[in-house]
Amino acid sequence: MAATPIAVITGASSGIGAATARTLAAAGFRVVLTARRKDRIEALAAEITEAGHQATAYPLDVTDRAAVDEFATAFRSLAVLVNNAGGALGADPVATGDPADWRQMYETNVIGTLNVTQALLPALTASGDGTVVILSSTAALSSYEGGGGYVAAKHGEHVLAETLRLEIVGTPVRVIEVAPGMVRTEEFATTRFRGDTEKAAKVYAGVDAPLTAEDVADTIGWAVTRPSHVNIDLLVVRPRAQASNTKVHRTL
Repeated sequence: MAATPIAVITGASSGIGAATARTLAAAGFRVVLTARRKDRIEALAAEITEAGHQATAYPLDVTDRAAVDEFATAFRSLAVLVNNAGGALGADPVATGDPADWRQMYETNVIGTLNVTQALLPALTASGDGTVVILSSTAALSSYEGGGGYVAAKHGEHVLAETLRLEIVGTPVRVIEVAPGMVRTEEFATTRFRGDTEKAAKVYAGVDAPLTAEDVADTIGWAVTRPSHVNIDLLVVRPRAQASNTKVHRTL
């Protein structure tokens, strides 16, 4: 009897990460949930287990390389890695943006993805059929005012995915990049505006049906479950109301 394939999801404590964990668990993967918030991922693991699927919680800060390396020792073989941990801070112009915010975004989005991918790549390769998913953003592909730090970080993540795909071609590992546009989750915009719920709400004001975390998780699940020889290099997904990062239809 074949072993149940394992999928690691970073940033699984909420939003897209949590939704992806549920989606992949339902698709037959044993999901390993990582995030800094131990209570959140343990509750999610319990929920998934109660639904009849397999899930394990492992508290992890992806920017802590020593902790990531220790985590990686648990895996001899791994089917899927979903690099979801990341996020945005602030919406200041380049002229006045806080370098500390830029540094934190780069560390989490780029170095965090690098840390986990490097540490788990041997196990992904050993599986004979591994998949690396990098969750970037439409910000990885085009700029917008007030988004310099986040755009720079996501461009870095995009280049990481693109370069890794070139470098490991010929190995049994796919590299998939999923780049969502406007997604309304319970935390992303609120975190970006440091808890200011009024500012966060304005991001989505008048937009008919922004994407949900479940929409993006469904997209990730579809890409991961394509036949092994099919690689979804880059998949951009936006709500119908959003034509670009700067062109959004609002009914206001």
